[in-house]
Amino acid sequence: MLGERSEPIAGLSKDIYFLKFAPPMPHPRLHIVSFDVPFPPSYGGVIDVFYKIKALHALGVKITLHCFHYGREKSSELEKYCEKVYYYSRRTSVFQLCSSEPFIVNSRKSEEMLNALAADDAPILFEGLHCSAYVAHPALKAKKKIVRTHNIEHDYYRALARVEKKWSKRQYFKREAGKLEKFEAVLNHAQHVLAISPADAADLSSRYKNVQHVMAFHANEEVKSKPGIGDFAFYHGNLEVGENNQAALFLVNEVFRSLDYRLVIGGNNPSAELRNAAAGMKNVTLKANINTTEIDELIANAQVNVLPTFQATGIKLKLLVALFNGRHCLVNAPMVANTGLESLCIIREDAASMRAEIQRLATEPFTAEEIDKRRVALAERFSNKLNAEKILKLIV
Repeated sequence: MLGERSEPIAGLSKDIYFLKFAPPMPHPRLHIVSFDVPFPPSYGGVIDVFYKIKALHALGVKITLHCFHYGREKSSELEKYCEKVYYYSRRTSVFQLCSSEPFIVNSRKSEEMLNALAADDAPILFEGLHCSAYVAHPALKAKKKIVRTHNIEHDYYRALARVEKKWSKRQYFKREAGKLEKFEAVLNHAQHVLAISPADAADLSSRYKNVQHVMAFHANEEVKSKPGIGDFAFYHGNLEVGENNQAALFLVNEVFRSLDYRLVIGGNNPSAELRNAAAGMKNVTLKANINTTEIDELIANAQVNVLPTFQATGIKLKLLVALFNGRHCLVNAPMVANTGLESLCIIREDAASMRAEIQRLATEPFTAEEIDKRRVALAERFSNKLNAEKILKLIV
């Protein structure tokens, strides 16, 4: 028993004793509910989920993972880090649109999952509002519940509506934004809300009392940027997302059209508009549906990772990947707003100033001094281990 004393050892003070070893503390247990299958970690949201799972596993947390799947395959890789992995089909019928709940929430319900979550006393980490349908459910009332927010979702959906060109999708995004704004109050039923960026933490803290900032989890634990000079600029992202399509079109049509410098764009499912715009320019190469390894090689070998965005929401994991692995990083203000990464990037706001900066950077070697600066700035705030320890403190 902890604290039980053994007999004093002859020749030593009677006040000196050995404590018998206590039995090892049981490993903490945790349910994680993921909006998608988090492997491979090939886009923003699942990158955060997958590397969070890895980091918590490394700290000894016994994880039961619940995944909604609707296109991604089941993955044996997840079984390396989770004791159990359950998969549930996402209900994507058009009838789900008729609910007063947001579609992204109402389509991620499962009685089987609810029963599994309620079957023990382990805490639950819900990944995003997407997975929060049962946060206020009476069956989970006695459970410790944590919600990880990936965005201010109603702001994100309104921003998607602004850039969407199809009327039907634009109306969907607008309706979903209104539903998400009302549904967000479910966060009052969680003991903890983990915001992904300082700006989101400040926004949510104005409405809820249980918010703290836990930075995004990611694939990198050390800066691997290469010194020297590359010969092209690179933009990457999930190109079927409206904001990324808008950013890529901006680069093609407004920045590189009058530049004698090569731009490579990599990402999934580019729009016909982007394909046509890229095809009409000799200095633009579009690499569609390439894998993570190819993306990483392009990030590392580019002279400039150019990453504009027109939505200052959450934190862009593509920016972290570029800073850990790439050379010069050229962004606009919304990409780095309230992230603490401003000093590591070159910030330009319009097409003309971006063109001028790309011309300057084309012959500017990336130096060992710049790499050291990144190491110092990124080492602590973006450590997966330190951020996992924050979560561990909440579940033990």
